[in-house]
Order: sequence, then C-alpha cells, then structure tokens
Amino acid sequence: MKNGLMFVKLVNPCSGEGAIYLFDMCLQQLFEIKVFKEKHRSWFINQSVQSEGHLHFATPVDPLFLILHYLMKTEKEGKFQPLDQVVVDDTFPNCTLLLKLPELEKLLGHVTEEKEIDSKKYYKYSKEKTLKWLEKKVNQTIVALKTNKINVGARVQSAAFFPGDQASSDKEEDYIRYAHGLISDYIPKELSDDLSKHLKLPEPSASLPNPPSKKIKLSDEPVEAKEDYTKFNTKDLKTEKKNSKMTAAQKALAKVDKSGMKSIDSFFGAKNKKKDLKL
Repeated sequence: MKNGLMFVKLVNPCSGEGAIYLFDMCLQQLFEIKVFKEKHRSWFINQSVQSEGHLHFATPVDPLFLILHYLMKTEKEGKFQPLDQVVVDDTFPNCTLLLKLPELEKLLGHVTEEKEIDSKKYYKYSKEKTLKWLEKKVNQTIVALKTNKINVGARVQSAAFFPGDQASSDKEEDYIRYAHGLISDYIPKELSDDLSKHLKLPEPSASLPNPPSKKIKLSDEPVEAKEDYTKFNTKDLKTEKKNSKMTAAQKALAKVDKSGMKSIDSFFGAKNKKKDLKL
C-alpha cells in the first residue's frame, strides 16, 4: 500500500471471477481498473523504449454493485441477516473492505429490505427494489449520453462524438438499449435479463447489425489478478510474431536466388581509408 492506495482482488459482479480493483483508503473510495490496449504500442521513457504500451485507467465504481453480488447469493435463504455475515468470501477475503465505505447503509436501502433489532440492522435482498434502482442508473446514463452528444444508433459501427444535433437522430430505444448494455457490465446475466424485461426492451431485430462497441479499443474484460500487476491483459508478442503467416510477396522473395548478391548492410558499412600519397 502506497499513499493510501491499495490494489485488491475482488469479485467481478458480472462474471463472478476475480478482478483487480484499487481501494483509496484516504478517500474511502473504490475504483475499477480498465485497460486501453493496441497491438505494437510502446512508450518512450527518457532514453529508453518500454515495449508494453498499455494504459491502465482507474475509474470510480459504485460499490453497491459488488455488495449486490453477495446479497443475491443469500436470496434463496429468504431471511434477514447482518451485513457482515452476507459479505463473506473465502476466495476474496478483501471483500470486507467494502463494509468500511462511508454511507453504505444508506445505499443498501436501494436494494434490500431492512429490519432493526436491538439496535442492530439486518438485511434481505429485494429484487423489486433492485430493478427500480437499476432503472434509475439506466436513466442517469441516458442523460449523460445525450448531454455529451454521443451517437448510439444501432446502425452505427463505432461509438463517436458528433457535433450539433446529429446525435438527436437516435431513437430513444437505442439509448435505453445502449445504457442497459453499460449497466449490464456490472450485474449478473440473469439480473441483466430481468432488467431488460423491466425496461420493456423489445428483442433486437435480426436484420440490424450489432450495436456499436461501447468502449473503443478499451478492454471490457476485467483485469485479472496476477502477481505482477504491470502485466495485466498482455500477450506474448514473440509468440504472436512466430505464428504470423508470410504474405504472397514475402514467399516469392524467399524463392529468389540470392547467390552473388551483396547484403544491403554492405552499402552502409565504414568506408575504407585511403592510402597516403607519396610526393
């Protein structure tokens, strides 16, 4: 931990698998880690070249999405429980850090039923409340998309910024569907399907192409937990190069008889010193 910042391994609420998050102990805030990656990208640092050119972004995330993962697991029990008995995970023991976040009790009212016995509070997952809370999240996302004039039309192949009122040509359904997709990155598929029905979203037409990628060149995969946190979502470029196929021109060039030909390096070598002339 440095400057109150701590990388922790927590559950990804969408996939249920482990992912790396950043916990700011000073601000008492949780951040998710996203990766911007392109092939063959490097960084120039002083007089050296860093071959791994990925960018890691830390963006704030609502901790209630992660708490919701544990609340839903206790739904079958159908009973009220104290939160410290709900948010328990042997695989991700750092999940207890979520309980230290400020105003967590106020947030829980969005997704749970609550009882208080002898000054101690007990909670039970509420699907009805959760869908209403997620609907508000969708509506807030739609407002942000429209405010920033982001085109989300299903016929557009990539999300981009458009000047003027061009973005207004999008249908309201496109905005709802797009916002639903963004929120679905933080909830299980079962809940995502229930939210789609709650929003009364029709099934997408088979004649339309897939909606645009919501994050250009930004990995939607969670950053998996590894010992070396500087190597998230990286590929072995050497293996990639070995597996690359030769083009037709390269194959033709390889068949040329090169006997008697000089190497191109010979044209750039050091010149021979001239002999001294006798007077």
